[in-house]
Amino acid sequence: MALDPSFIGRTYPPTPPYEVGREKIREFAVAIGDANPAYTDPEAAKALGYPDVIAPPTFPFVITYQAAAQVVNDPELGLDFSRVVHGDQKFAYTRPVRAGDRLAVTVTIDSIKSLAGNDVLSVRGEVHDDSGEHVVTAFMTLVARAADEAGE
Repeated sequence: MALDPSFIGRTYPPTPPYEVGREKIREFAVAIGDANPAYTDPEAAKALGYPDVIAPPTFPFVITYQAAAQVVNDPELGLDFSRVVHGDQKFAYTRPVRAGDRLAVTVTIDSIKSLAGNDVLSVRGEVHDDSGEHVVTAFMTLVARAADEAGE
């Protein structure tokens, strides 16, 4: 069943602040195999002009994906999460994420399309720090696969 296009433009409440820690940044950098010292060494980050370590460019996925759960779990939208796959992810930065940032995400449904029986949702997550400064916008595409002919 196709998702209701009247949800396009729906914005969900901001998430509680997520405090970005040095250790979380280090763990993420290790997990993705990126040895950039700006992610683990405060002095290396300061040499590049940052006040503390910065996060790898894909780090905001950690908090924006959690924020997108508001969309996925919205009972009015009726999205069947068992059929959802992550289709695409992009980030548009104002500045890097830094250790010590307290970040909140506001999620909006930008589009809903039906392609070959699949529902395709474009979700945007605006990430701001606790002073209100924009840090990054995450663009996520979620695909709810169509049921097969057996209804599965």
